[in-house]
Amino acid sequence: MTSILTVSVSHSNIAIVSWLPAYRFREWILSDIVSGINTGLVAVLQGLAFALLVNVPPSYGLYAAFFPVLVYFIFGTSRHISVGPFPVLSLMVGGVVTRLVPDDSAGIGNSTNTSAIDNERVMVAASVTFLSGVFQLLLGIFQFGFIVIYLSQSLISGFTTAAAIHVLVSQLKFMFQLPVPGFNKPFGIIYTLESVFSQITDTNIADLVTSLIVLLIVFVVKEMNDRYKEKLPTPIPIELLVTVLAALISHFVDFEKKFNVAVVGKLEEGFQAPVAPDVGILQKCIADGFSIAIVGFAVAFSVAKVYSIKHDYPIDGNQDLIAFGLGNIVGGSFKGFASSTALSRSGVQESTGGKTQIAGIVSSVIVLIVILAIGFLLAPLQKSVLASLALGNLKGMLMQFKEVHVLWRKDKYDCVIWVVTFIAAVLLGLDIGLATAVAFQLLTVVIRSQFPSCTVLANVGRSNIYRNRKDYTDIYEPEGVKIFKCSSPIFFANVEFFREKLITAVGFNPLRVLRKRNKALRKIRKMLKKGELQVTPILKEFVRLDIDIYIAGGLLDKLERSAFFDEEIKPSMFFLTIHDAVLHILLKKDIASSPKLKLAEKSNPFPNPQLLVLIAGKGQEQ
Repeated sequence: MTSILTVSVSHSNIAIVSWLPAYRFREWILSDIVSGINTGLVAVLQGLAFALLVNVPPSYGLYAAFFPVLVYFIFGTSRHISVGPFPVLSLMVGGVVTRLVPDDSAGIGNSTNTSAIDNERVMVAASVTFLSGVFQLLLGIFQFGFIVIYLSQSLISGFTTAAAIHVLVSQLKFMFQLPVPGFNKPFGIIYTLESVFSQITDTNIADLVTSLIVLLIVFVVKEMNDRYKEKLPTPIPIELLVTVLAALISHFVDFEKKFNVAVVGKLEEGFQAPVAPDVGILQKCIADGFSIAIVGFAVAFSVAKVYSIKHDYPIDGNQDLIAFGLGNIVGGSFKGFASSTALSRSGVQESTGGKTQIAGIVSSVIVLIVILAIGFLLAPLQKSVLASLALGNLKGMLMQFKEVHVLWRKDKYDCVIWVVTFIAAVLLGLDIGLATAVAFQLLTVVIRSQFPSCTVLANVGRSNIYRNRKDYTDIYEPEGVKIFKCSSPIFFANVEFFREKLITAVGFNPLRVLRKRNKALRKIRKMLKKGELQVTPILKEFVRLDIDIYIAGGLLDKLERSAFFDEEIKPSMFFLTIHDAVLHILLKKDIASSPKLKLAEKSNPFPNPQLLVLIAGKGQEQ
């Protein structure tokens, strides 16, 4: 069958026209070439390694490392990210692959049957990649780049950490060389571990030893790269060195025959003709395609934003959605799998001097050379080496466990989101886990809004700074003034909670006191008129119950448009900052205590000093 996708792309969508004319050829070209060569070598190895996560032959990982780079070069807005396979996305695509094309249950295992299964799996991976690209393209065209704001940093961190655990478990079968089927269902990770350990006595010792040696070397050198990155002119390309060394040894020692290890095998040379996605597959993986589209863009945009801030240039989320969408559509059409950006690969591109996506084009040339000419050199390479290289790239994601302690001190809601996301994604799988995490995060937004944090503030260090009075010792609280802060907008769902917290902060219920006061005043006036009662300090304290309310915050224009004010609630109650309001209150009290007013007070049996309450919105602490 044939499929035609017509896309209208305007001149403004072609990002290259904005930066290529301003390219500083003499200053940047050498840096971009050096960076591109380094990044390309890493991209080749990661493409091969991440293909194992997708459960397709390694050569298809090279297509995923080639086509999206070309498209992003034309349409993307980040100058520094390296586009291509990402372990989390590869694992998500691999989950769809194993669900729709499970392992050979008959156990025939002949080459014809294996080849048929591989072809089916390649088609599934290509189709779901194409679908995710369509979703990204549509989101970009309709300006839905803002959707990533619903994936908080704590959610992304927890999700990618859980994905790293899944990657680790998924590679055990290559490290031990065991026939472990795919379990793409809730609690699949537990079934996978059970399958691995039930066969642990059948481990191929040669593969296990190779994996452990490679892992040790990669981790040690990567640690050195991190520790001495200021002194090293460029990170040590340990993945490349290990691969070259392992390939050379494999050429002289036939590990496949001597130790029965699994090897990469013959790589496809050249490119295959583009294919249309399978409609039947598309119908079965709509949800998977959407989640892959969102996660891939969220991760890539997060990394791109870091480099854009560091190097001071703008990026456009909607334009990048279009770029990744077109990249996945083209990549899927040529039997590649979903692309985003790998953190380690982007780090190589930026740290080795990459200035623009010219470096990306150079890296794609390196991948092209491998595809067309020298891929055969990697045929005898052990799959356990690629598995170890895939695991070696997980260090950054696994180290995100450290964030839990920081988040707990910084924001307990964010910490809970991280933990729930991690547990859900590990136990329920990446697709269901992501949906669960997003739902839980939205629930916390409702809870935060309905039960906002309310505190009583005080002046710190006799300055214009106001903070929670429980957190400081050197504080000043003007007599008769309560500064009440609510950290959420007030609306119908939290107004009762707000009222209760305000009453607690003030120390009494104004409505109840007002009723008692009015009742008592009527009785006092009758007794005074009959001469049965004289004015006493007890009486004076009783009538001092009027409360003036002042509000700090930039709400005045909006409230005026909403016809909020009347004879009792006036614009004069509003101040730009807390400090302005407090100064006004103190000035008012000074005027009230002037000698002229004291003479007038003698003629008034019920003087009326004020207990003043200031309601401060979020961000109005000064």
